Amino acid sequence: MSQPLSLATGLPLAAEGASEHRPLIITLFAIFVVATLVITVWAGRQTRNAADFYAGGRQFTGFQNGLAVSGDYMSAASFLGIAGAIALFGYDGFLYSIGFLVAWLVALLLVAEPLRNSGRYTMGDVLAYRMRQRPVRTAAGASTIVVSIFYLLAQMAGAGVLVSLLLGITSDGGKVAIVALVGVLMIVYVTIGGMKGTTWVQMVKAVLLIIGTVLITVLILWKFHFNVSELLGKAAENSGKGSAFLEPGLKYGATATSKLDFLSLGIALVLGTAGLPHILIRFYTVPTAKAARKSVNWAIGIIGVFYLMTIVLGFGAAALLKPKEITDSNPAGNTAAPLAALEIGGGSGSTGGAILLAVISAVAFATILAVVAGLTLASSSSFAHDIYANVIRKGKATDKEEVRAARWATVAIGIVSIGLGALARDLNVAGLVALAFAVAASANLPTILYSLFWKRFTTQGALWSIYGGLASSVLLVLFSPVVSSKPSSMFPDVDFAWFPLENPGLISIPLGFLLGILGTFFSKDEPDKGKYAELEVRSLTGTGAH
Repeated sequence: MSQPLSLATGLPLAAEGASEHRPLIITLFAIFVVATLVITVWAGRQTRNAADFYAGGRQFTGFQNGLAVSGDYMSAASFLGIAGAIALFGYDGFLYSIGFLVAWLVALLLVAEPLRNSGRYTMGDVLAYRMRQRPVRTAAGASTIVVSIFYLLAQMAGAGVLVSLLLGITSDGGKVAIVALVGVLMIVYVTIGGMKGTTWVQMVKAVLLIIGTVLITVLILWKFHFNVSELLGKAAENSGKGSAFLEPGLKYGATATSKLDFLSLGIALVLGTAGLPHILIRFYTVPTAKAARKSVNWAIGIIGVFYLMTIVLGFGAAALLKPKEITDSNPAGNTAAPLAALEIGGGSGSTGGAILLAVISAVAFATILAVVAGLTLASSSSFAHDIYANVIRKGKATDKEEVRAARWATVAIGIVSIGLGALARDLNVAGLVALAFAVAASANLPTILYSLFWKRFTTQGALWSIYGGLASSVLLVLFSPVVSSKPSSMFPDVDFAWFPLENPGLISIPLGFLLGILGTFFSKDEPDKGKYAELEVRSLTGTGAH
């Protein structure tokens, strides 16, 4: 066992002798950041019109887009949050890995190809095809922005924790400054690079993340002689929970409420991916429907391998570190993977530990930057294309005006994300992402599926579904233990959590689907069956797409 975490700081880098490696750590970290900025500037020079900014000119192959989708999906929640959840809660934390992976089957079977064939740049294009343009695009834009900001919270929180660990920063002001730095970099990536820059950064980041994860996974398995049973046994022993650490119920299952919370989490994870705006817009970057299918197939393979390795990372961290060592660094466990890298490299004060910590932290930070760029691009594109160009300007905006509006929206969304991210810096990032999944599955998925596959669906049904799903999920989150009442809440010193579940999906997702049906049945509008027939042919065959 290496030197224990400093009780004064909670960070291993503050241990005696670590400071001599700080320049090496910062240098390795800076190389990753500078490299991604160079890629962004290079790609930005090739962005000439709205199609380039929103969809990368539709020039990416199925493999390239699959790699970028993987980079967009394998976020701080995947790398930091899941590893931390497994390290602290064992089997129950591992359930996140299963939910995130299974969700891709829904996206592949129901959404990827029809969405790519039916829209141009945003989810709003698909919804507005057979509905009244202005109200539906307004709703789609609002939903996209809210979902993206929820997801951004997780990335900002992960960035604050990660860089604090790397640089030994312990003050709240320092952590807020780090979140602000991530926000500024995010704004630079999107405003300069657009979709082309974001896609290339995501591709590079996916490769780096897989390499870094493979490295740590192999080293952890080597430490335990490639004996998974020995690894799990040591993790259970170290956890202080014994065999219960490897069985269901440590986090979910002790009470009826926690069982319902698990069910809610599972529904949100499985259905949420198909409604995430930053994933949906990735399907517009490929030239054909075949390439869209291929990109999802590649993404499933890459993401599947990655999530298998997060299991080793999480249980490896539990086997190498005591729970208090993890929670002293970050109460939610978000630093478990970097701490495991430090430990497997030789511990605090060792050159090997410092190098591994720097590499893994830099890869994780590149992950965060790539994902926040994708999220910001999705929300700013929806504002510019759906709200500004088609609602405010009524379709009369030029490509240049649209792109300028998207860049200003990027700045505004970045500022909001910085403020909220600073408040959420101590929450588990996997849990925060699960909330974004719940909001996406409540507001976006019902409307997308009804628009594509239900002939009778009307504008009023779409509005009820989007606004009802969005409002119910956000309100339930605000009045849940995520925000108040618990030591791990965003505001632990107050209690207004009348909704007992930490994830609203169990209530808000069925409500979103139900409201779409009720809104349609009570609607006075007659559905445009001719438009539906056109959309059906287009979504299934690609005829007339783009």
